[in-house]
Amino acid sequence: MIEAHNLTKSYGKTQVLKGIDLQVERGSMVALLGPNGAGKTTIVRILSTLLAFDGGTACVYGHDVRTEADKVRAIIGLTGQSTTVDELLTGRENLVMMGQLYRLTSASARARAQQLLEEFDLLDAADRTAKTYSGGMRRRLDLASSLIATPPVLFLDEPTTGLDPRSRLAMWEIIKNLLADGTTILLTTQYLEEADQLAERIVVIDDGKVIAEGTPAALKSKVGNDRLELTFRDQPAFAQAIAVLRDDVIESNPREFSATVIIQDSSADVKRALDVLANSGVALQSLAVHKPTLDDVFLTLTGKQKPTETPEESKKGK
Repeated sequence: MIEAHNLTKSYGKTQVLKGIDLQVERGSMVALLGPNGAGKTTIVRILSTLLAFDGGTACVYGHDVRTEADKVRAIIGLTGQSTTVDELLTGRENLVMMGQLYRLTSASARARAQQLLEEFDLLDAADRTAKTYSGGMRRRLDLASSLIATPPVLFLDEPTTGLDPRSRLAMWEIIKNLLADGTTILLTTQYLEEADQLAERIVVIDDGKVIAEGTPAALKSKVGNDRLELTFRDQPAFAQAIAVLRDDVIESNPREFSATVIIQDSSADVKRALDVLANSGVALQSLAVHKPTLDDVFLTLTGKQKPTETPEESKKGK
């Protein structure tokens, strides 16, 4: 549904994309993940026909982005980092107007607007001006606007930026439902948890290049093993545990009486560590097994902290 090969883009002497290859299968979701300036938004703007590119090829639904831009625009929806709703119009009027821009008949536009208002839980506020909406309501209205013509392909460029946790979770449910209905989605996000929760496949981009891709589970497995975190009742128990576990301990905190052990085989290694402690009479207070996170993936692959870009930073070109 979405395909790019050797995609390049420069702004003057600054090369933003350095030969990007990307594929998104029909009915799936791919998340673009990367630090500030990696090129994520540039890719979305190119694929949605908003930005010309220098080299390579890009197709959406079989249509060439460069030579068949009108055909591409007819089958895509786009939700950007900031809402584009008209604040002086009501929610219903915004949707009807968008439907008419897509050349729906007035009756069809009104019917589709009613359906989306119900699906996005905006019916009670349908006839209020958008300027009275909360941030979460505006984001839902913006996403609904991009779906007025039921596009088979949807670009979501950081759709939950600036939302509170409750609104973000609500948006996640909406996005999951779209995916379940067969929509093909390309997502960019600054939230690692969001990519982990929503995407079937993640493409990690850094310095204009793809440096890794795969399922969230596959990427996590590449960067490290599970960790067993142990907490002890007091300082003597902690000291004794450090002594008996010896080289297995990779990290310890004397103030919290805690130690971390790397485990290769979760069940076998956990049992072995607990047996060692029990045979030595060590008083264990609690334990927890932690798997690698996308934070670990991001830090390992890029050498940078997790992304925290803002809409203002993104407008400067990524």
